Amino acid sequence: MELNEVREKYLAFCKKQGHTIIPSSSLVPENDPTTLFTGSGMQPLVPYLLGKNHPSGSRLADSQKCFRSGDIEEVGDNRHTTFFEMLGNWSLGDYFKKEQLPWFFEFLTKEIGLDPQRLYVTAFMGDEKNGLPKDSEATEIWQQLFAQVGVDAEVVEIGSEADGYIKGMSWGLPAGRQGRIFYYDAKKNWWSRAGVPENMPVGEPGGPDSEVFYEFTDVEHDSAWGEHCHPNCDCGRFLEIGNSVFMQYIKQASSTGSEQADDSFGLLPKLNVDFGGGLERIAAVSENSSDIFLVGPLWRIISELQKHTEFEYGSDPKITAAYRVIADHMRSACFLMADGVVPSNADRGYFLRRLIRRSVRYADKLNLPIGTLASVYAVVMQEYQKQYPELTVDHSDAIRAEEDKFRETLHRGMKEFTRFAGDGSISAKDAFQLVTTYGFPLELIIEEAGERGIKQIDTEGFKELLKQHQDLSRAGSEQKFKGGLADTSEKTTRLHTTHHLLLKALQIVLGPGVKQRGSNITQERLRIDFSWPEKMTEDQKREVERIVNEKIAEDLPVIRNEMAKEDAEKLGAEHEFGAKYPERVSVYSVGPKNATEENPQLDEVYSIEFCGGPHVTHTGELSESGTFKILKEEAVSAGIRRIRAVLE
Repeated sequence: MELNEVREKYLAFCKKQGHTIIPSSSLVPENDPTTLFTGSGMQPLVPYLLGKNHPSGSRLADSQKCFRSGDIEEVGDNRHTTFFEMLGNWSLGDYFKKEQLPWFFEFLTKEIGLDPQRLYVTAFMGDEKNGLPKDSEATEIWQQLFAQVGVDAEVVEIGSEADGYIKGMSWGLPAGRQGRIFYYDAKKNWWSRAGVPENMPVGEPGGPDSEVFYEFTDVEHDSAWGEHCHPNCDCGRFLEIGNSVFMQYIKQASSTGSEQADDSFGLLPKLNVDFGGGLERIAAVSENSSDIFLVGPLWRIISELQKHTEFEYGSDPKITAAYRVIADHMRSACFLMADGVVPSNADRGYFLRRLIRRSVRYADKLNLPIGTLASVYAVVMQEYQKQYPELTVDHSDAIRAEEDKFRETLHRGMKEFTRFAGDGSISAKDAFQLVTTYGFPLELIIEEAGERGIKQIDTEGFKELLKQHQDLSRAGSEQKFKGGLADTSEKTTRLHTTHHLLLKALQIVLGPGVKQRGSNITQERLRIDFSWPEKMTEDQKREVERIVNEKIAEDLPVIRNEMAKEDAEKLGAEHEFGAKYPERVSVYSVGPKNATEENPQLDEVYSIEFCGGPHVTHTGELSESGTFKILKEEAVSAGIRRIRAVLE
């Protein structure tokens, strides 16, 4: 099945089971200072899994776009990508295992049409040390489901992933029998944000999970991974396609209060289900393809690239890997840019720049003409625009500009490489400088060294330096966003409300075509990215400042209303470009002077926006922090400007 067809079938199936379909969140997390990217389907829903009531109810489903920067080096095989869509459904204290597992089995076997003989499942074998029982309930449900379709479901006790290569598929079973349900330990079948149970802090929720794998019978086990195959083997014979997490436990403090006593686990007041299924993987197995790059948009990107080179996908492992890297990295780059990320040497921009630069190096391996990478944006737009309207803005010029910049840097970097390699070795410090200053991927350093007969490369020392660099970058990012909306502090709240005043003032001064393209608000300053093709004049900036300060002085009421999305749009409420919203939305209006919660007079407002808060109740409160002032106005990409401003 095509990607879009699988997505539509899944969401329709969930809707039939009473789920509300919610929109995908941005790849740039909102109000979350702990991470740079949205890397899982459940990430935007953590507050609700922890007990907060969701405005759309207790049964939710979506297809969430995700980006995992840690997987960049893994791309090149038949299943790893940095960008992916995660199909998800959640029960927030509603249904549990007896509903979730049969639903997913039905979706796979009836809606997608997978042969149940190709499906294998895993469950939590328990953790005696932490008092966590074996998930025999999930196993019993799976046995019943397989029995209904005439499939024997033998159970095998695996344990650790390493044990799997020793025990294999038939451990403890009579000769000729093979397992269908496999028990693994907490490292494989337990979920919490902190990982295994012993790492969980007091108050952290978690629970056992049950994964579903698809078997490619035409793929032979590669003994290089271990003597025996098993569902979690990395040889490629099995592919995980979905995981149901049963979040039912919470870490509790020791009842004795002694630091020597072990903490324990209790049941949460509400038992949650957190399901995630890989859209690309399910689409691939629907065609019995063990290579997800042969399916849907990724294959269309590769097909476009093949028009510009004599090398064919599948003709050679290195050629195939190069196509996969480019297809994945450029798709990820397109989605990141659509969500407001721009290439840079820090934070999110660092990873975007890395994606594009790695693509350039692999494009050279395929002899692709300079500029070919930029053409991928059109393919991504065509493939995903219906589902993700934020892809309506073409950023191909920015990709081409980044490629040109990198090629200039690469030319200078080659001279440095020659200097570093003069003594016949590459030190960790030299490799680190080549990577961080000149954008050399480590594989390029190794490749160039090999061509020059250099065998001594301190890769381990380089990895340690890189880790230190990333840790510092991450810490810097957390500090940078520490005062973000997540803390709901007074200063942040005031600047958040000021942000509304500023957007409307920009539309008054520059024109109604100005739209927000991104924002970040800390306790110290606000930042807004907006659509505008040219540098603002000093007069324009001064006029914007005047309007904002005027509205602060007028002490206008700030009022929240909840209404149908359609009604909010009719009122002209501003909202984030390309974002999807539920049928009922939260709307904040500023003014008029005599507006009240009972009579908000929404047809006479100064500004009105889709927004979740927090805000002050009257604009006059902003004057307690000072006068509005624009600190800087600059370009961030073609057609996008950025303003940094303060109340001081």
